[in-house]
Parts: sequence; structure tokens; C-alpha cells
Amino acid sequence: MDLTSVVAGPLATQMLGDMGADVIKIEAPEGDAPRHTGPARSPNMAALYMGLNRSKRSLVLDLKKPAAADALWRLIDGADVFVHSMRPQKIDRLGFAHQPVCERNPRLVYAALHGYRDGGPYSGQPAYDDVIQGQSGIAALMSVGGEPRYAPTILADKISALAISNAISAALFAREKTGCGQFVEIPMFEQLVWFVLAEHLFGHNFVPPLGALGYTRVTGAWRRPYKTKDGYLCMMAYTERHWRKFWPAVGRPELCDDPRFNSIAARSHNVVALYELAGSCLAEKTTDEWIALLRGLEIPCARMASLDDLLSDPQLAASGFFKHARHPTEGEILYTDLPVRFSATKPLAERLQPRLGEHSFEVLREAGLSESEIKALAASGATVDAAAKVQAAE
Repeated sequence: MDLTSVVAGPLATQMLGDMGADVIKIEAPEGDAPRHTGPARSPNMAALYMGLNRSKRSLVLDLKKPAAADALWRLIDGADVFVHSMRPQKIDRLGFAHQPVCERNPRLVYAALHGYRDGGPYSGQPAYDDVIQGQSGIAALMSVGGEPRYAPTILADKISALAISNAISAALFAREKTGCGQFVEIPMFEQLVWFVLAEHLFGHNFVPPLGALGYTRVTGAWRRPYKTKDGYLCMMAYTERHWRKFWPAVGRPELCDDPRFNSIAARSHNVVALYELAGSCLAEKTTDEWIALLRGLEIPCARMASLDDLLSDPQLAASGFFKHARHPTEGEILYTDLPVRFSATKPLAERLQPRLGEHSFEVLREAGLSESEIKALAASGATVDAAAKVQAAE
């Protein structure tokens, strides 16, 4: 049962759906916000929604209406997972906080995406990606010319999506061993601080600290794509072997034994000068020339890609990463494959993005509601079934 909205929750449940879960997306009658975000061919089927919601069935339930809430309780009885992205006070007002839900179905994994962990001064506050990027240190780390900025991708939501899918999978595995479900809280703020401080706690891993916060290799101004004669090169020499091959290749063999750069410890203390020197050397040839030379030396490197370049990337083409499908209402569509591969349980996107309420009656029947109960729900506006509307129009 997927009661999430916007980006983090829907992306997480899309991943689970791609891997075989029967995901029932439960939406209010107006639909999830991404249904209305970006270009669209049909109402409620906009671009952002299309990128986050395949491998699901759509059920409309207006949970402010008692009959819809009763229907959700029927669905909970047979569910394995209940996941939502509402603030604690909102889900509590609806009557679906984790205590009563888990009491009703003790085998259920109840997962809640919150802005902040419960019990702190921020608990219950609303939070979106931009807010969490700022609070977690990412906007400050992204500063250019002294001006902070957000990463130009919905970073906090997408990292949280990975955490949600991972936590749900782990809780389901634990249930297989114990027979018991559990409540899992996934807080965006703490998740992103964990993400940032994995390397940036740095000297503060020790008490008292042995150095400052911040991993200097990744915060320096010269850690960026290197300018070549005709474009940009992304190169990362890292090991001793890499650097002892790199310096002669760029005409600076004497730097192999420079005390500033002759060990990983020395390079870590002088990384700003190291990267500045490397960058000045790489300006002398074209990107293709450097790629041919450096790949021959097994030094990791690649041409910097734009978003447009990704669509024609030869690796992505050869690995079948981009998929085409014929959507029943949206026509030809393009989508990205699930990146991971399984040898025995191949992920399949068998269900394309559902129309709003496309499976409402189907899911309610599976939950054991009678035809008269379903008709009453529809008549009251507590549910909508797109498939029934299409059939009636035909």
C-alpha cells in the first residue's frame, strides 16, 4: 500500500515494483502533484509523474470520507507493506498512525518517510528537497563564488528513495525470519546528514578531533572537470600506480618523486596543488587525445557529458538501459531501466504508468468489497475508477 507522494516515496515504490512488488498507489481524487508537473499528452499524466510511477496500480481513495477509510482498512488486512510520506500529525488525524495499523496487521512492515526523526525539535515540520539540501550542508558545499546553491537534481528525495526501498527490503527479510512486521521511520534530514558526513566528518571521527570537518580532496576548487584544448575531461588518478604513470605521460616525470605528491598521505595534504598542476597539464591536448593516452595507462577518465549526451551514450545503448514502450493512453514512451541486474529474478516493468484511479474497482474487489459497496464508494466520490469511465464512454 503506497500512500507516498511527490518524488522520494514514488521513486522508492517504483523500484520495488520493478523488482516484482505489487504496488498499489493510493491517491486522493485530485491525484499526486507530479501528475500535473511538466509537459503532458493527457490530463493527470505529466512528465514528472511518468518518470516516477511505472510498475504500480492506481487506486483513488478520499481518506477524509469514512467509507474510503474503511476500504483502506480492508486492504491493510492483506498487505505486506504500508508506506506513506505524510507528517506524523496528518497520518494520525486520518487514523492510520503506525500503532493501530500494526496492531491490526502484526505482519505488516509499516514504513514512514518523515522530514525529521521523531522526538527532536524539528519533528513534524514540513520538509521538501530544497529545505533538506540546505539543512544537511549540501547547499553550502555546492557554493560557487561564495554563493550557496542547491544541487541541480532532486538529491535529498532520491537518496531518501534509496533508503526507503532498502529499509523495506530489510524489514521484509527480518519478517521472513521472525514472522513479525515492524515500524520503520526514514527521516530525510538525518538521512542526508548521514550521507554528507560519511566522508566530511573527517578529522572529527576522532575524539578529540584530529583535524577539521570536510574531506579536502572533494571540497577544493580544482576538483572539477579539467579543461582541455577542445572541451572537458573527467580524470581521477588516485593510486600510487596511477600517479607514477600520469606524470611522465603529461611530461612532468620529476613530480613522481616530489615530496608533496610521492605518497597517498602526502597527496592528501597537498591535494589543491596536486589538482591545480594536473589541470594545467591537461590543457595541452584535446579530450580525445587524453582519453586515448590515459585509458592506455588504465587511469580512470571520461569525456564530460551533458544531459543530451546521455541519450546517445554508447555504454547505455549497448547495455539496453533506455527502454521504449507503447503506453495505452500516452503513446510511445521512453524510460530508464532498473540499473541493477539479477541473474535469477529479472526485473520487468510489466505495468506502465497507471491513469488516475485506473485500478480502483479491481483492487477493491481483491480486498473483498462487494459490488454494491464499490458502487456506493464511487457515488459518494470516495473513489474514482478510470477504467470504468472509459468503458462507460465506449
